[in-house]
Amino acid sequence: MNPELYLADLEAKPAALASLASTLEAGDPFDGIPAGIRRVVLLGMGSSRYAAQVAASRLRAAGVDAAAEYASASLSYPASPDTLVVAISATGGSRETLDAVARHRGRSFVLALTNKPGSAITEGADLVVPMVAGEERGGVSCRTFQHTIGLLLALRNRLTAVRGDAGSVLDVPGLLRRTAEATTDLLERRDEWLEPAMSLLDGPDGVYTIAPAERLSSAEQSALMFREGPRRAADACETGDWSHVDVYLTKTLDYRAILFPGSPYDDQAMEWIRERGSTVLTVGGELPGAKGSVRYRHDDDPHVALLTETLVAELVAARWWLAGQSALT
Repeated sequence: MNPELYLADLEAKPAALASLASTLEAGDPFDGIPAGIRRVVLLGMGSSRYAAQVAASRLRAAGVDAAAEYASASLSYPASPDTLVVAISATGGSRETLDAVARHRGRSFVLALTNKPGSAITEGADLVVPMVAGEERGGVSCRTFQHTIGLLLALRNRLTAVRGDAGSVLDVPGLLRRTAEATTDLLERRDEWLEPAMSLLDGPDGVYTIAPAERLSSAEQSALMFREGPRRAADACETGDWSHVDVYLTKTLDYRAILFPGSPYDDQAMEWIRERGSTVLTVGGELPGAKGSVRYRHDDDPHVALLTETLVAELVAARWWLAGQSALT
């Protein structure tokens, strides 16, 4: 793992998104999925599971029987010919995902979603869909996380179109291009917002991340970036659930959090935040009581937010990681 290369990976996001958009415009990578699929099971670990979870909720909202599972779970849906298993592994070698897929291979339709065609996850798969994210030389899943969500949104299009629900089809290539614009905006203006964001979040008790259920992956991925790169304590929470499980931390800690607005329970959380004088940075919107806010182009589009907003935490993590590395040399 390398912080300089990780930062370069982040800076390459707009170009990678444009490449994925062009790939989807050229053809449907999910064209090989057969008719008659009754259930979708998405399997992955870490960032892959974060992305799968929000994709599964969107599939269910469209009337598709879908679930995102820890690939490491011993209890899951049984294999069957009418089950589509989406095995997600950027590296193609996640042990838990390989073990889970082995239970379905030859018994369910297995789709391997990976950034490394020809890797172990593709062996015996009925369909392989490349992430088209390019090599992540920093050793951290950042572009692959973003591309996984984009491709799973395209998979939703495929499955809902088969069911005749053409009205719910999302223009994913267009979304990816708007996300590239939003990402470019954050990157180009980082001299304006990055230092203030770092200052607000830099406390002795770690960083907390809060997001609505529909974009919980943003909170989970952001917290992971703080743990994985600069090795700082960080944890994620769903906005509504926050008032039931994490509010207690504001009583005794120097509580500092990134909050991604959009939940009907934002105000409920912010009441406690204001009352206890905790520090919150909002990303993609503004809330009364927040100590700071980072805005970006198209942040009023929840799909763009889903694909873009983790970049704020990623860039803060990159700077902290680089600073920590410098202190050791």
